[in-house]
Amino acid sequence: MSLKANLPQQGRFLKNIMPSEKKFYLTKEGLEKIQKEYQSLKNLKLAKTKGEIPKIWHSEDINQEYLSFWEDLSFLETRIAELENILKNVELIKLPPKEKQNVVNLGAQVIVEVDGQNDEFTIVGTLEANPALGKISNESPVGETLLGHKAGDEVIVSSPIKTIYKIKKIKYKIS
Repeated sequence: MSLKANLPQQGRFLKNIMPSEKKFYLTKEGLEKIQKEYQSLKNLKLAKTKGEIPKIWHSEDINQEYLSFWEDLSFLETRIAELENILKNVELIKLPPKEKQNVVNLGAQVIVEVDGQNDEFTIVGTLEANPALGKISNESPVGETLLGHKAGDEVIVSSPIKTIYKIKKIKYKIS
């Protein structure tokens, strides 16, 4: 059997073992930030490649400017590819229908009681998570555990110690 005869079958095999594309959940503001960075990097790459490319050799030594140029370009191309993947697989976090706003979901601002103290945070996608600003990821132990629960529910989060979170209030303010 020739190699060419095996290619379609190998392609099906690779497709089956390759992970499906990950969804990136973003707010409108988060999407705008990613789009802005993407456009900025595309413009920077264009400006960088428009001019004269440094020569590989500088006398008998490899030109450091040449190496730096290609290292910078490689970094730009890698980040642009990451952003393209995000933009291709983005799902906007939207306000749920009125009847589902009593359940914790992406975009929910949740007030919880932990060890007698109230804490408030917003559940966002991993790209926008910033615990210092009160934004936790839907994939974090706390965020993942709270999803789907209602006010009054108590949930146990085990990371690394068991902590009980009592959901006090859920509200949505997605633009």
